[in-house]
Amino acid sequence: MDLAERGRELARRIVIADGHIDVPYRLREGLGPDGAPTEDISLRTAKGDFDHARAVEGGFDVAFMSIYIPAEYQKQGGARELADSLIDMMEKIARASPAKFAMAPSVEEALRNTQAGKVSFALGIENGAAIEDRLENVAHFQRRGVRYITLTHSEDNLISDAAASQGKGTWNGLSPFGRQVVAEMNRVGIMVDVAHLSDDALRQAVEVSQLPVIASHSSCRHFTPGFARNIPDELIRAVAAKGGVVMINFGSAFLTQAAQDHGKQFGAQIEAFALQHGLKKGSPELKTFIDTYQREHPLPLARVEDVADHIDHVVKLVGIDHVGLGSDFDGVGPSLPIGLKDVSQYPNLFHVLLERGYSEADIEQIASGNIFRVWRQVEAYAAKQP
Repeated sequence: MDLAERGRELARRIVIADGHIDVPYRLREGLGPDGAPTEDISLRTAKGDFDHARAVEGGFDVAFMSIYIPAEYQKQGGARELADSLIDMMEKIARASPAKFAMAPSVEEALRNTQAGKVSFALGIENGAAIEDRLENVAHFQRRGVRYITLTHSEDNLISDAAASQGKGTWNGLSPFGRQVVAEMNRVGIMVDVAHLSDDALRQAVEVSQLPVIASHSSCRHFTPGFARNIPDELIRAVAAKGGVVMINFGSAFLTQAAQDHGKQFGAQIEAFALQHGLKKGSPELKTFIDTYQREHPLPLARVEDVADHIDHVVKLVGIDHVGLGSDFDGVGPSLPIGLKDVSQYPNLFHVLLERGYSEADIEQIASGNIFRVWRQVEAYAAKQP
């Protein structure tokens, strides 16, 4: 059996869990007049990076579906309501296709679903703004099946400074309320997700948490100096020292400096054109400019080998126990790497890892073993709390 076939066979045999897939917001953006999704992910879809047919092709088992709360909800209100509506939608999809999908509020239920041939929906809230200013909402979301919360997103919120505010944030890390939130997440059994945090906030979250933390969809800053969303080596070490997991993001801008440089140039060109012509975000003229620029200056896409490079880096730095997969499928648009375009293509990554000498046991740890270990630790700790 050649390594490509071994990669495919391995994907069918082991459990694959992905820390971050943005299906819920993708479906919300395409709701019909009746308020229902216009895409049916139980069938093969023309759009997006995830559907049941492609999940089966890729041997894919457990999707942490992102309950994404845009930063504007921090100011305008309605964040908890939006989170609940997205959870409702995913539960409804699972109920509508019980032979294909099932909710997975625990590791054991995820494993049972896999044995029954079903793709699991686990839930992670992306942006703790969903908690609003009420600590009791942490327990509310635990009851709703949420098993991690990313403390913030693209802007500082009531809990934490964001990566985007690096070094000049509102709280110099976590807020006093944020420290309470982390303690409450530990108490009720929700993993602390440090993706999107500033370095100071990430460091403090690791210190405050009684339990290992995860970075659900972040890569290594070693390859993209200056890119605040990726994690520097010293903080990868801190996450690992606490027993946590860094789950590698597949977006090209997370993986290579060439994609980073392209993005900066693209942003500068848009800003200059908008300023020159007095255009606002969303204007037709600006959209035409963007479309033309992208056509004439295509993004230099990363390759599946670049994802393997980030995995290698974490393994060499802190060991095989502290790395996982956090693709950001449906969240990074057309920037996915050559060879990792959707959930059918995890076997391509396994092929590369096999070529690089990883054992099947190593790959199983990366694919699900490490995140399941942390998830179980968080479950066990919560079970002992009064």
